Amino acid sequence: MVRIRVLVVDDHRIFAESLAAALAAEPDVDVAAAGSGPAALRSLERAAAEGRRFDVMLVDADLGAAAPAVPAPRAVPDRPAPVGSVGDDGLVDGLSLVVGARTHQPGVRTVVLAERDDPRRAALALQAGASGWVAKDCSLQRLLAVIRGVLRDETHLPPALLTGVLRELTAARKHRTESERLVESLTPREREVLRCMVAGLGRKAVAERLFLSPHTVRTHMQNVLGKLGVHSTLAAVALARRAGVGPADLGGPGLAGDVVERGGQLA
Repeated sequence: MVRIRVLVVDDHRIFAESLAAALAAEPDVDVAAAGSGPAALRSLERAAAEGRRFDVMLVDADLGAAAPAVPAPRAVPDRPAPVGSVGDDGLVDGLSLVVGARTHQPGVRTVVLAERDDPRRAALALQAGASGWVAKDCSLQRLLAVIRGVLRDETHLPPALLTGVLRELTAARKHRTESERLVESLTPREREVLRCMVAGLGRKAVAERLFLSPHTVRTHMQNVLGKLGVHSTLAAVALARRAGVGPADLGGPGLAGDVVERGGQLA
């Protein structure tokens, strides 16, 4: 008998232990539980190192919602975080954990367990790499069907969410396409400046990195904002992220200062 290894990730211990016990009663299911995002990643890494990888991870969509707030970093994050929050101790939010699992353990299928239907968050979960979105109050048989289905590379959504999720995915693709078109209108130098903006660098730091005068950099930044049709650095960064523009590599001395702040205006 081929056994299915499942990791339940939920910071509500009673729910996690009850679900794990119910799943473990199945003859072909082995179950472990983790109470946080960082703990889940450690479990995934440890299991992979021991040659007993998990097949499916069940993640609470609201994982970490009650965790203490983490002060925001000064620099703009390297990647967009529309699906969750990253704290100093690692991934916390349930949907962010989907991204982490996909990056570090691409063979693990992830199913998000949610207390309510939310087309936008379900679409974000699918974009992050989840294979399914299931109501927490679904039956055990339904959940087992989803677990076995995602292992056959199926995608599972509640029927009531299908229309809303498709609408969200279509809108996201439209916005990305428009953002890509705008970014393509930039010159190579302007794209370099935009990548520095995505990395959180202000005018002086960009000038230092690109060996340009601050005045020249300011001109480039103004041109970037104009061509992208936005009025602030934060709006330019958001559009760049939608277009898939990554941050400039901040390796090397003297490149981390002069962070863009002050309400997103040019530093």
